[in-house]
Amino acid sequence: MKVTWFGHSAYRLEFGNAVVMIDPFLTGNPVFKGDPVAAAAGATHVLITHGHSDHVGDALAIHERTGAKIVANFEICMFLARKGLKAMDPMNTGGTTDQGEFTTTMTIAFHSSAVMDENGITQDLGLPGGLVVTPKIAGEPTIYHMGDTDVFSDMALIDELHKPSVAFVPVGDRFTMDGKRGALAVNRFLPSVTTAIPCHFGTFGMLAATPDAFVSAMAGAKAKVLVPEIGVPFTV
Repeated sequence: MKVTWFGHSAYRLEFGNAVVMIDPFLTGNPVFKGDPVAAAAGATHVLITHGHSDHVGDALAIHERTGAKIVANFEICMFLARKGLKAMDPMNTGGTTDQGEFTTTMTIAFHSSAVMDENGITQDLGLPGGLVVTPKIAGEPTIYHMGDTDVFSDMALIDELHKPSVAFVPVGDRFTMDGKRGALAVNRFLPSVTTAIPCHFGTFGMLAATPDAFVSAMAGAKAKVLVPEIGVPFTV
């Protein structure tokens, strides 16, 4: 599987004929200096963990350009449908949907999920979640994108049920867990994970500038830490 990180929690996964964008915060992302159109070229699916603008990001624009199906909770899908979304697959916590070459399952996450309009009025957009992406292609890894969350012990059930080998771990603190708790999540509750990739750091001044605390806390762990370069593809 080819993976590209665009900073924050935005990823592109490529395997088989699938091109999956997750939380595609591209336009307005201060650490992403590339072309949002090129970054999402050929997208077949857009997966969204929760309704904050730095995670919904360019989802609708990508759909309009590529026809990519948007997979998110029911409230986000209905919110985007009012803005013109045509191809969607609404779901919710605990559910699994079949996307052809992969399935995706929405897990719990401890966070919030809302959007603020131009008048400063906040609209709730359902529960936040994490996402498990399970390719049907032999040899491809199962991905656990934690979304925005703190550590929680039921991550052990996610590991038992799905056995993800790759985890995208938010470590920026303030709005999610910090690096030390991110390492605890991987080491104590996710024994199937062999590659841990930190995210949700360095985007804004209020977040931890680097993943160094996570890297240090993972020293000697079974899972290796991979800190990607923004916009540079890598293989897992």
